[in-house]
Amino acid sequence: MSHLDQSALDRSAWSSALPYPQNLGAILYDLDGTLANTDPIHFLAWQQCLRDWDLAIDHSFYQTQISGKLNPDIVAHILPQLDRSAAEALADRKEALFRELAQGQLTALPGLERLLQWAKSQGLPQALVTNAPPDNVQFLLRVLNLENFFEPVILAEELPKGKPDPLPYQIALEKLGLQATQTIALEDSPSGIRSAVAAGMPTIGVTSTHGADPLMKLGAATTLADFTDENLWQWLAGA
Repeated sequence: MSHLDQSALDRSAWSSALPYPQNLGAILYDLDGTLANTDPIHFLAWQQCLRDWDLAIDHSFYQTQISGKLNPDIVAHILPQLDRSAAEALADRKEALFRELAQGQLTALPGLERLLQWAKSQGLPQALVTNAPPDNVQFLLRVLNLENFFEPVILAEELPKGKPDPLPYQIALEKLGLQATQTIALEDSPSGIRSAVAAGMPTIGVTSTHGADPLMKLGAATTLADFTDENLWQWLAGA
């Protein structure tokens, strides 16, 4: 089979897995791992902070027990003996260390700028839906020069429940005035995939931090490594 024939089959599989909406109304993005591959830095920051508690974590532990989750849930699970004040202090210290380590180290996922500019040229709203703490959101949008692309910005920390609950995406859809089927969501973590899928949104898994198979098993319609994937652009052209 020629490369062109294989590419045609890949595009057909993509469009079959991710049906075209009648009227694409918005694109919704996660932050960490979707706009930029921040996980290696988060992993390092958690490693350093947890050493103070004589805990040594490996990458497998990070992916299964930490990645994509809210800080209060992470700390309560790993260090249940901490009271609320101590847990908040640990989480704050970890996030400050993350920002320190990330300074000058982050770049947007390949193809992101093209996608953001394309959606803007089409008049499509673009929302950000994230479990990240507010200080991290401001920091990441500033260092990636993305402060003017997202409206609304939904912060799980400000809601009764964060991902994997569907509430953050449901609130985003409410603010956009759209049905779930009029949108697509871009997510990299299991908790994010669960959240978007439970909200009824067609969801594309970004494999920057987790493999395609686990994301597909959780309900992602299809996956991509980054936003240069030609299947994405063929799909957008059809949508």
